[in-house]
Amino acid sequence: MLVDSHCHLDAREFDRDRTEVVARARAAGVRMQVLPATHADAWPLLRDAVACAPGLFAAYGLHPTFLEHHREPHLDRLREWIERERPVAVGECGLDFFVEGLDGDRQAHWFEAQLRIARDVDLPVIVHARRAVDQVTAAIRRVGGLRGVVHSFSGSLQQAEKLLELGFMIGLGGPVTYERARRLHRLAATVPLDHLLLETDAPDQPDSGIRGQRNEPARLAVVCETIAALRRVPAEEVAAATTANARRLFGLPGGEVPDPAAGPSPLAVG
Repeated sequence: MLVDSHCHLDAREFDRDRTEVVARARAAGVRMQVLPATHADAWPLLRDAVACAPGLFAAYGLHPTFLEHHREPHLDRLREWIERERPVAVGECGLDFFVEGLDGDRQAHWFEAQLRIARDVDLPVIVHARRAVDQVTAAIRRVGGLRGVVHSFSGSLQQAEKLLELGFMIGLGGPVTYERARRLHRLAATVPLDHLLLETDAPDQPDSGIRGQRNEPARLAVVCETIAALRRVPAEEVAAATTANARRLFGLPGGEVPDPAAGPSPLAVG
């Protein structure tokens, strides 16, 4: 059993075959998926997506690369959505210093506001940190009282260790499968297994076997197998540990999740 801790199943890239995507994920052993949000206008579509099949869980937040969509009232709206919808996390939020033209001060404003909300409502945060691991770590330490995951982690082992000390997990996905990803290989082999989560970030970040194609949650098995090989342990050990980690962090249910193929479950969104 696998948990995709970061998957944008509500993305329009899946509009034509969302039902089949979920079915393929379940067939590959991916029994649960966490779907993080990007901006407030998309929250209703995300809510519809997670309601359409067993094993789908929402996180609501304001993504740093969607700055043009964010408005100050959205922070109050986020608190309202959290209270009403009971998501498993706050996010996706964070900092992105890779994309040109994104105002760093504005990013920091939205990020730290969401960290405070997560602390106040006692939910984990799903954090985006692209070329910004040190700044993200400093903000997490500054706000305090937090737990969560830095998804698609691409920093150093030393940076990862600082996040582990703060109670955070490390998310790894498709990039770890590439032959030249030496830093990620060292991370995957070294980070304690009880602090590791698996993810696809679908439809983005395809693994090396589908380079340049649309990613989907069924490909999580490839990520799991790659990390198991790097750690020189059975894939079942990585699957069991990372599933337990996701359940512990996000409060996901135990036991088997029903297969949507067993009965009618239309997955149209919108």
